[in-house]
Amino acid sequence: MSHISLDGGEVSVIRSLGFGGTPVSGRELKSRLPEMEAAELYDILDTLISVGYVLSTHDLSRVEELDRTSFFVNPGYAKELKEALNPRAKEPTSRRVRRQ
Repeated sequence: MSHISLDGGEVSVIRSLGFGGTPVSGRELKSRLPEMEAAELYDILDTLISVGYVLSTHDLSRVEELDRTSFFVNPGYAKELKEALNPRAKEPTSRRVRRQ
């Protein structure tokens, strides 16, 4: 299992997308993140797409294409991304008991 390290902007975008697998339009994503400029959102999404954590319905080559593109978390990375967002989650304890 690989270790995923995300910065603050990437965490905000992943949380805004959610893990349900439902695509979120770029317009909706911008409204969920009003403190983030469109160019900054574009850069973060471009990075997340390039590493495979986020998938999109269209190729994203310009900031202007944000509104007509939908994004969703790659289901193959969903579990690891959830763990990266909540690093303090306890690991499941083993039920095995050593008997003497």
